Amino acid sequence: MVAFGGSSRPVPSRVAATGLSFTFYATFAIVLMFLDQRGNWLEYARYGLSAAAYPVQLAVNSPTAAWDWLRDSFATRETLRAQNAALQAENRALELRTLRMEALQVENAQLRALRAALPEVVVKWLPAEVMNIELSTLRQRVVVNKGASAGVFKGQAVLASGGLIGQVLRAGPWSAEVILITDPEHAVPVQVLRSGLRTIAVGQGNAGVMTLPFLPVNSDIKVDDLLVTSGLGGVFPAGYPVARVTEVGRDPGQPLAQVRAQPLAAIDRDREVTFVWFRPGHPAAPVPLAESAPPPGLAGAPQDAPPRPAVAP
Repeated sequence: MVAFGGSSRPVPSRVAATGLSFTFYATFAIVLMFLDQRGNWLEYARYGLSAAAYPVQLAVNSPTAAWDWLRDSFATRETLRAQNAALQAENRALELRTLRMEALQVENAQLRALRAALPEVVVKWLPAEVMNIELSTLRQRVVVNKGASAGVFKGQAVLASGGLIGQVLRAGPWSAEVILITDPEHAVPVQVLRSGLRTIAVGQGNAGVMTLPFLPVNSDIKVDDLLVTSGLGGVFPAGYPVARVTEVGRDPGQPLAQVRAQPLAAIDRDREVTFVWFRPGHPAAPVPLAESAPPPGLAGAPQDAPPRPAVAP
């Protein structure tokens, strides 16, 4: 009893301490609520605690966030690549279709109706990027990143965004060398779009100059005339833009006119070219060499540039 009686004495003190603690915390809570109501102090406290807890939240969420970011990044990149490839293919097809637009516009209604009823002359096309370029007075060549493994063959026509750019000179397994229309060893059978006059355009070792050295002095050709491929020679289809006449000189004492033209393709700036395959039997398809009978003397021998005309009449 004594022990029991002795141990019963602290109980009221513990109750009093508990009541005092409750009173203190209750008062403290009331004060905090009053201060929060008057000064919005708890908002600052929450703000500080949030700033302190942010590194912990970041560390916890980083692996999941990083994985989600990588997954979304790769998905977005693949989507963009697919969209870019589709847009490039569509743009290339549109370029090939519109290259001959100016030639078709000058044809009469009957021929236009006939052409509209026929399939496109180009049945397949293959874009390629320029890897190396050589532009000198003796050689005008480019090397591209498509070769025989992609179906490229020697003598194949090569187009650019502005018009004709050349033909395949050599086809390796994974690359090809293209001789440009401005090379001094290259000649293109062309036709004056306005008058229908057929002739040969010869490169002069200058990316911005071609000459027409086989035109009689009385030929119907003028400055700003558009030259398109005639379809002869067995390489290039008919009607694709080649160059525009810049100078015409006529000397009564000379049998030939002195004509210069500027290529429409950006010979020294194009970074992408297109190989094309043509539909056999199409009216615009290249005529075999035996049928076209080009003028003699163009079998690869470089042609001298005619003298620069003084003034075009």
